[in-house]
Order: sequence, then structure tokens, then C-alpha cells
Amino acid sequence: MADLSTTYMGLNLENPVVPSASPLSRDLGDIKLMEDAGAGAVVLYSLFEEQIGLEEDELEHVLNRGAQSLADASGYFPSQLEYTRSADEYVEHVRKAKEAVGIPIIASMNGISKGGWLEYSKMMAEAGADGLELNIYFIPTTSRLFGLDVETLYLDILGSVKKQVHIPIAVKLSPFFTALPNFADRLADGGADALVIFNRFYQPDIDVGREDVVPNLTLSTPADMLLPLRWVAILYGEIETSLALTGGVHSADDVLKAIMAGADVANVCSVLLKEGIGKITELVEGVSKGLEEKGHGSIGELKGNLSLQSYVEPWAFERASYLKLLQSYGR
Repeated sequence: MADLSTTYMGLNLENPVVPSASPLSRDLGDIKLMEDAGAGAVVLYSLFEEQIGLEEDELEHVLNRGAQSLADASGYFPSQLEYTRSADEYVEHVRKAKEAVGIPIIASMNGISKGGWLEYSKMMAEAGADGLELNIYFIPTTSRLFGLDVETLYLDILGSVKKQVHIPIAVKLSPFFTALPNFADRLADGGADALVIFNRFYQPDIDVGREDVVPNLTLSTPADMLLPLRWVAILYGEIETSLALTGGVHSADDVLKAIMAGADVANVCSVLLKEGIGKITELVEGVSKGLEEKGHGSIGELKGNLSLQSYVEPWAFERASYLKLLQSYGR
């Protein structure tokens, strides 16, 4: 049988299939089912910044830097009725999850400022979290902000949390950075143990009849995997940190693609919401079968063999591939 073990953000996992943050991890019974189904680790649902009592001066500081745009976007976050746990209850959930299962538990925090993150990240670590994912949800909507301002916000949050905890930290990135490899390298230098590629910013829609902006939640499709797949392949070997691919992973082949691009793990979410937690077993078994069919004895033998640094035709990741595709269309 093929060896599916992998190392992610310094944690030893039995396989690379990792459920990402979602409502499925709110229930201890479901977390146990994920372990029983074969998940390598579980990322808990996110603790949102709105649930933490930020000090007024900290919040005012962030708003003045351009985050005021999020005030109008507050309706796009999950309903507070769906995430009724306080920060203390979330920390307790971390503790109970660690007691309930033997696989790594990665806590998740979703916000835009340092604020209460510092205190609660430490509490999560003390509760037993094996790692912490910083899901930084920031959308600049003012011309007064420079790209460097946004990058500095991420680096400040990462640096502040790193001073508080001694567990591995992953930073979940959006695809909207101008020079992603440079920024990724700076995050690695700043102490990020892993980068999660990419965060899906949920896009609001417009109700024409009501003339109103409305929340819009669309689950991923396999096509959504192409963007993170390309960037994982570009970043692999370029930066010294773990990589997780998230978005559009729906099949065992998708997991294998993530590994071939250079990811240590493939995060799954939408497919579990659609087909149930038992889908994890199918994914893990499919990855094992796929490795054996290819004649590989382990995940390590496959990892990164189609990344930019390993692929014999690097143009496939660059501009030349765009030209070639356009020229071939319709032939």
C-alpha cells in the first residue's frame, strides 16, 4: 500500500486530505466522523472578529486605514445566528475537539485586525490546538490604500500572533496580490509555517427587482481549482514554507493534482457539504489507488513533479501558454 503520509506546517499527517473551515466542524460528532472517514487533520470553522470585543481605539485605527469598506459588507459574513459561540466558547470547542480525536486540530480566525486575536490565539494554543489558520478577510475599497499597506496589514497580524503562540501558523491568502511570490516569501520570512492558496472571497450579488445588494454563497466547482493549482505550482520550491491548496478539490484526482503541483495538503469543503463527510474515505482511497497505478510508493515521490521548478516546459505556467492556447483555439 502506498504511503500517504505528509508533513504540513510541521505537523505529521497520515494523508493530505484535510477538511477546511466550514460549519461541519461545529459539531464534535461530525469532527469524529471526519477522523473515522480518514481525514488527515481538520481545520475548525472560523472565529469571526465580530465575535471578539475589540477595543474601540484598535477598531477605529483599522477603520481609518481603509477597512471602513467592510462596514457596508457586514451582511456578506455568515449570519451571527449561525455562529453564536463566543470566543470563550470557541476556545472550549478547541479543547473538546482535541480530547475527542487523535488527528491534528487546526483552529481558524477570520478578521482584519490584531485586536482580540492576540489574546484568543494564545488561549487556543493553550486549549490544545495543533495549529492556527489566520483567515484574513480584507478587501481594500479606497484609493488611499497602497498595495504595500495591505501587505503590511497581513505581516503585522502574522508577526503579532507569532509573538503570542508557539504553535504552527498558516496564513490564508487571496489571489489579489500584485507580486504574489515576493509577498509569499516575506510571509515565510515573517514566520508563516504554511500558506493556504486561496481564500474565496464571497461575492455579493444585486437584486434588480429590489434594487439592493444581497449576499451570495456559491459552492466551488472543480473549475475553481485551476487558479490555486497554477500558483501552488509556481510557489513550490520558491518559498520555504508548507503549501495548502484550497478551492475546487472534489475528487481523488484533484488531490493528486494538488500534490503534483507542490501542495502538502488539499483542503476540501464544498464537496463535503454536497456529498457528506463520507466522501473523505473515497478521496483517501482514490489517492492511494492513484499512487499505486502510477507506480509511486509515497506522496513524497509525486510531490512537486509538475511544479514550475520541475516541469520541463515552464512556459506552461507563464505568458507563452496564453498565446499558444489562443492560437490553438478553434483548430
